[in-house]
Amino acid sequence: MPAPRVLSALDVARIQLYHFKAIVIAGMSLFTDAYDLFCIAPVLKMLSQIYYKKDSVGTPLLSTFYAIALLGAALGQLFVGYLGDRLGRRRVYGICLMIMVLSSFGCGFSVCTTRRSCVMASLGFFRFFLGLGIGGDYPLSATIMSEFANKRSRGTFISAVFSMQGLGILMSSAVTMSVCSAFKKAGERSSEKTRAEESDIAWRLILMIGAIPAALTFYWRMRMPETARYTALVEKNAVQAEKDMQKVMSISEIDEDFREEPHTSTCSYKLFSRRFFSLHGLDLFAASANWFLVDVVFYTSNLLLSQIVSLSNKPSSTANVYDSAFEAAKVAAIVAACSTIPGYWFTVYFIDRIGRVKIQIMGFFFMAVVYLAAGIPYSWYWLHEKTNNKGFMILYGSIFFFSNFGPNTTTFIVPAELFPARFRSTCHGISGAFGKLGAIAGTVGFLWGTKRDEEHKDVFPDVKRVRIAFFILGGVCIAGMLVTYFFTRETMGRSLEENEEEDIDNNQDNDTKPQENSNPSFKLATDFLNIVKSY
Repeated sequence: MPAPRVLSALDVARIQLYHFKAIVIAGMSLFTDAYDLFCIAPVLKMLSQIYYKKDSVGTPLLSTFYAIALLGAALGQLFVGYLGDRLGRRRVYGICLMIMVLSSFGCGFSVCTTRRSCVMASLGFFRFFLGLGIGGDYPLSATIMSEFANKRSRGTFISAVFSMQGLGILMSSAVTMSVCSAFKKAGERSSEKTRAEESDIAWRLILMIGAIPAALTFYWRMRMPETARYTALVEKNAVQAEKDMQKVMSISEIDEDFREEPHTSTCSYKLFSRRFFSLHGLDLFAASANWFLVDVVFYTSNLLLSQIVSLSNKPSSTANVYDSAFEAAKVAAIVAACSTIPGYWFTVYFIDRIGRVKIQIMGFFFMAVVYLAAGIPYSWYWLHEKTNNKGFMILYGSIFFFSNFGPNTTTFIVPAELFPARFRSTCHGISGAFGKLGAIAGTVGFLWGTKRDEEHKDVFPDVKRVRIAFFILGGVCIAGMLVTYFFTRETMGRSLEENEEEDIDNNQDNDTKPQENSNPSFKLATDFLNIVKSY
């Protein structure tokens, strides 16, 4: 049976004001996600000087702080993604936002001001729950935006939501620089004890400010209706789906000719059943593997950026607690403005013109080229004091452009388009959780793999080991190209309801040939999987 016509009406609906409102509501949470995940690097530099009286807190503690929020994000994606399919997108969306906001403020109000073990333990506790909220928001935001969008502009809308991350990174850098400058200037004539108290307030303020934009959208998030696709296809109430859409979109978009009786489906297989893996196992593998691979590269690249800044500047011997954090934030702001944000918006413009698969392959390819081009002469860049390394920084900055005009954005989009409505949020959460596991592997592996020997007390990266890391990351990008080429389906211009129709067609006739895909390599992989199953 065809999907309810209210969904067909959504697929061909013109772009309306509510589409942009949904982008802002969903995007503000991604804004906060990026702010909270990326402001921790300069904050840790401040904490190292406040509580440890040196430029670094050490590899074990540093890797723990990066990993704990990412682990929370992975668990949040799995748990909240599942709840999004069981309880509805809207019901858990507001809860997810409140976890993020309260945890951000909790980080700022971390107990103790003198005992460093107490401060770090409480900060780590709240960052874990912050990660839960951040992770849970990924599958919900992507799924909600995909289910509100028309099929012609769906990729543009979802990527516009994700592009708010770039503004979040820029905002975290701007806030860090502003707070550091203000507190540094205010403390010039203060006593040493007063300066110590002020610096303890500064890092807390940086962590809390990021929660404000997301908190301001809570009211509008709670007023969002349930998506029509969830109501019609999961709750099987097409009439209510139509009423919900009439509340937020022009009635002319849902014409009288599109009215239909409540939808019923013959689909009965469960998540992770043999039937599920037969129909969607390859898609889930491709989405999860690509997200894992790109997050290995993306998070390691961001961590490596702060370490490279340490190489390009004089050693931090200043007594001022704000300088190293300011420098780290300044470089992050330059990269975000010149590379990261343009990459996001190139994707917004081109995603529905040239497709997800082509952009993803192109992004992986150019990232691999940059890593190899930068890695081969890497020792020469940094072992010669008179070398002008501006060219290297420009080359390295292009990684962030091709990451965002490439797999970092497309891996967020594709899982929201590949699966049936009743599994969509769960499968997006599974894919994203694999991504966060990749981020943990990349950041923790890089910190430990490039640290200097024991006689060096900091985590200043060993140049030769960083060169090897570049080659490894280049290889990871090549692996991403291969997974994308052979296993990833193109979803541009494809209605979300084709997932449901494919299920129904296969339930009616197990011998029905699967829908042809524009990617011939995907057909080759599907044929291979069918041969394996036949044995």
